[in-house]
Amino acid sequence: MSSARTVILICVSLMLWELADRSVPGNALIASPTELATYVLNNAALLSRASLETSINATLGFVLGNCAAVVLAVMITVFPRSERTLSILALLVFCIPLIASGPILRVLFGPGAGPQITLAALAVYYTTLIALLVGLRAVSQTWTDLMHIYGRGRMSTLIRVRARACLPYLFAGFQISAPAAFLGAMIGEFTGAERGLGVLTLRAMRGLETDATWTLAVLAAIISMAAYTWIGWMGHRIVGYAPVILLSAPTATKSQTRRARMMEMGFIAAFVLILWHVSMDVFDLNRFFAKRPGDVWVFLADAENRETLLSALLETLSFAAPGYMAGLGLGAGLAALLVLSPALNRTAMPVAVALRAVPIITTAPLLVLAFGRGMIGTTIVVAVMIFFPTFVACQQGLRQTPGQIVDLFRTYSAGRWHLLRSAQFPSMLPALFASARMAIPAALLAVTTVEWLATGKGIGVLMAMTASTSNYNMLWSCVAILAVVAMVFYTAVASLERAVLRIYAPEQVL
Repeated sequence: MSSARTVILICVSLMLWELADRSVPGNALIASPTELATYVLNNAALLSRASLETSINATLGFVLGNCAAVVLAVMITVFPRSERTLSILALLVFCIPLIASGPILRVLFGPGAGPQITLAALAVYYTTLIALLVGLRAVSQTWTDLMHIYGRGRMSTLIRVRARACLPYLFAGFQISAPAAFLGAMIGEFTGAERGLGVLTLRAMRGLETDATWTLAVLAAIISMAAYTWIGWMGHRIVGYAPVILLSAPTATKSQTRRARMMEMGFIAAFVLILWHVSMDVFDLNRFFAKRPGDVWVFLADAENRETLLSALLETLSFAAPGYMAGLGLGAGLAALLVLSPALNRTAMPVAVALRAVPIITTAPLLVLAFGRGMIGTTIVVAVMIFFPTFVACQQGLRQTPGQIVDLFRTYSAGRWHLLRSAQFPSMLPALFASARMAIPAALLAVTTVEWLATGKGIGVLMAMTASTSNYNMLWSCVAILAVVAMVFYTAVASLERAVLRIYAPEQVL
């Protein structure tokens, strides 16, 4: 019955899509399903080769990124004292927008698939790391105590107990990161690749070929959704049950004083700068394009360079902030709405998954063309990028409301709205704040992508221009400042999270 309903829904959607296109003759914004089918038939061989190329690069990046996540999670689990340093380093790398690191990777790797695979790996590793850390800790204290009584160490406990407990979380991380890997591969193709869906997308957008742009967007979405669905099916077959919750992993360290935290942050910052410089020297990378921290510092000491960079950054942040807030609000709002009206869940979830699966680089120009190059168009693109992860996390958070509390409200005949406001919403706050932290790099990626492809403003365009003119001092400065800004906002959201959760969920605050 559900399959028949799905087929009917798809057919109705295609009919409405066709009618919408035919109702506006000469429309340059929408391409009808008929036009898409015609384009596919005329270019079937080209689309097949490009899809295979992008899929292979995305798969390789997916495997490498997730292997890195597993290694980091194992190191943190076996050596708990390394957690804070490794977590901050992993977060710092994740906070560098893919659009910023793409041109640098193209110079380092040259022609070939290196940048595509690397960007795909960078797009997935942190999401899987967070999910895996939660899973590795999702074990009963009784089991770990039993292993300790029998004299087993952390590695033995990891292999015999934690590895089995983490499987559902691991597959959940795989499932969420699959569309991100495809997006990373396409962004890598934008930086100068010879083949792939990203190359065809860039060519279609520059040529204002609406039918080609829509076809590539739909094709990329279908591939991403197929990977998302297949990994979910595999996880269900192998594990047999879904994880209870998917939030950011809590740390096991004791709370620190402000002075200790500042000293630790200073140490990590110094370590990152030293690692940056030493890695460049070890690999003997040419200073013309591989800039060291000292080169960036000298470049930014010039007032004119600093003013150019800061003005572009302020332009970017002024567009990113509204979309960031809108995406969080829409995700949390839809999750709450489905609690009040559960019948809508079957209709809303496929739409949410589709929005997540469509690569932002294929939809950004269309959305900007539809809603303009100003605040509204950019806000919508950023909001779409953030919406789905927030929606999924908040749904899980709402489900964590203790059953005893729900039963108590029902005993007093409390309505759904009263239950949501007084019990379920406080239970959702940890998930909402976890999403708010994770959405910061996504917002910067979305807004710089829109600037690069459509609006012609902000730091996204500045990076594209400096990459094309070989102004690597400015390019590395853009990368560094975006990473720092992302870390600053991440820390600010984390501080707000601690203040709020001390009131509504003190058990989450360490």
